[in-house]
Amino acid sequence: MINTAGDGGIITLQRHIIEEQRKYPTATGEFSWVLSGITLATKIIESQVRCAGLLGILGTTGTVNVQGEKVQKLDQIANETILQCLGYRRNIGIMVSEEDDEPHIIKEPDELANYIVLFDPLDGSSNIDVNVSIGTIFSILQRREDVAAKDVMSHILQPGVKQVAAGYVVYGSSTVMAYTTGHGVHMFTLDPTIGAFVLSRPDIKMPEKGQTYSVNEAYKAQFPKGVQDYLRWAHTEEAGGYTLRYIGSLVADFHRTLLRGGVFLYPPTRKAPGGKLRLLYEANPMAFLAEQAGGAASDGKQRILEKEPKALHERTPLIIGSKAEVDKVLSFWTK
Repeated sequence: MINTAGDGGIITLQRHIIEEQRKYPTATGEFSWVLSGITLATKIIESQVRCAGLLGILGTTGTVNVQGEKVQKLDQIANETILQCLGYRRNIGIMVSEEDDEPHIIKEPDELANYIVLFDPLDGSSNIDVNVSIGTIFSILQRREDVAAKDVMSHILQPGVKQVAAGYVVYGSSTVMAYTTGHGVHMFTLDPTIGAFVLSRPDIKMPEKGQTYSVNEAYKAQFPKGVQDYLRWAHTEEAGGYTLRYIGSLVADFHRTLLRGGVFLYPPTRKAPGGKLRLLYEANPMAFLAEQAGGAASDGKQRILEKEPKALHERTPLIIGSKAEVDKVLSFWTK
């Protein structure tokens, strides 16, 4: 149901941000300008995704990105769209994409170019050709005042607790955005009749528990023993009937977990002992959202948001979801 204000008007994303900023006297309004660029980009991406088969933009470009993955045509379009929509905003100094080897220095971080935007332009893009839900993930940091402006990597490689905002857009049966600025998680649905994201679920709370786990069990034999033990337990009568739900797109799997509870796991394997998900573009923003909704996120050893990143494309294991379910996984994993 579309959320309406007390005056009978609908609450768009921009209106919601403005009204939230009024609650905090120190808010400058600069963040709304950043987020407007993100919403513009995702609306353009959404239109491309909807018509991909008709526009001839399915399939790969024939190139491989820095992650060693085949670049999809829509990956490239989404990446360029976000760079173009955000690149001219004066308060953004640095942009960092999962698709690119190096960060984009828009302008040196200063009191005006204060924001750093990190993003996965099209998460789950390997599922594009089979019409599975995919999405865009973003994380926003502010420049560090204790380091030189030219020390770019020090501005970027900040732990997740330093995020000032994070969110995702999922392109599914409807196009939905969820975001947080550290004051709860709010969800908006794109209304194509007016071309705006409209508040549909304010202040989301993730269920404390959930009888669903999400993992690629094809790799079960390569998981740590503790994770294997958890998966065996989940199938027992004692566990009470857990069900497996795995889409293979982090955005889609997390979106379901956020709304219905449960746990998503991407453990290390023998082939990827350091994990496979990207800390800066995937794990950190999703962990911020999860915690703000009452959930939890861990790499099996520590809280995701406390990890000190050491590289631009650093990878990590991830356990994320309802707090009780994450704790249950850890009770096996850490034995």
